Amino acid sequence: MYEFHSVEELLAKAVDLHMPISEVVLHRQMEDSQEAKEAIMERMRKSLREMRRSAASGCDKDIRSTSGLSGGNAYILDKKIKESGSLLGPVLGRAAVHAMAIAEYNACMGRIVACPTAGSCGIVPAALLAMLDEEMVNEDQAVMGLFCAGGIGMMIARGATLSGAEGGCQAECGSAAAMAAAAVTELCGGTPGMCADAAAITLKSMLGLVCDPVAGLVEIPCIKRNVSGAMIAFSSAQMALAGIPSMIPLGDVISAMKEVGSAMPLCYRETASGGLATTRTGKKLHEKLRREGHDVSGR
Repeated sequence: MYEFHSVEELLAKAVDLHMPISEVVLHRQMEDSQEAKEAIMERMRKSLREMRRSAASGCDKDIRSTSGLSGGNAYILDKKIKESGSLLGPVLGRAAVHAMAIAEYNACMGRIVACPTAGSCGIVPAALLAMLDEEMVNEDQAVMGLFCAGGIGMMIARGATLSGAEGGCQAECGSAAAMAAAAVTELCGGTPGMCADAAAITLKSMLGLVCDPVAGLVEIPCIKRNVSGAMIAFSSAQMALAGIPSMIPLGDVISAMKEVGSAMPLCYRETASGGLATTRTGKKLHEKLRREGHDVSGR
């Protein structure tokens, strides 16, 4: 009853059943797994709490990655915002801190929730945790936001890819940001159609983004792209909530992302052989880490 295989089918199911996307996805999970709603909700709640824990751990001022390329910036950002206020406003300010903290914690080999991937792990949690911080939602609502995000992620994975090695960073940070945008939109009272518009606007804004990790490590520019992705998610949600549609529907945007990813040269797909990884500074960092004995082989 709750099965869907495309964005169009997901939206039609939500409209027919008078349910938000999150409820359709939750009921599909119940149908597929034959588990009780409470058990599935509790697992997702544990994921949300793990996101909160990794965000807090990533704000440690002394945390550093093995390479030394990252760590401590979330603490700096958090401290600056607390002292001087946020240029972005309270919600986006908190989201920026959370996105950086979780992405840095991942680079430091901390335990994170890959949502949908480790390289883009800060974006969806950042959006939901920021809304929790500002008391825009409660925990149960944030959990449902994860189901909404998951539904969009399922459709992107089915129609394209979530892998940077296959489709570039548009498939990782782009997908995560689209998922976050849909979740924020739903949590703010948006319709399923608005959620799809928010995801589409986001993915269009990140179409063609390459995966070019310096020294083959998920640190530069990955961590800061998590912050940027969270910001794009909120701006897209704001447009969708205002009633501004995406003229290209989400299903078509996903198809375009697949086409772009397939056409993208291998050097821009997580191989560390193009883009920022092969700039003068990128090469110097690669060589420095190689001399120090780090595994910077790339692919």
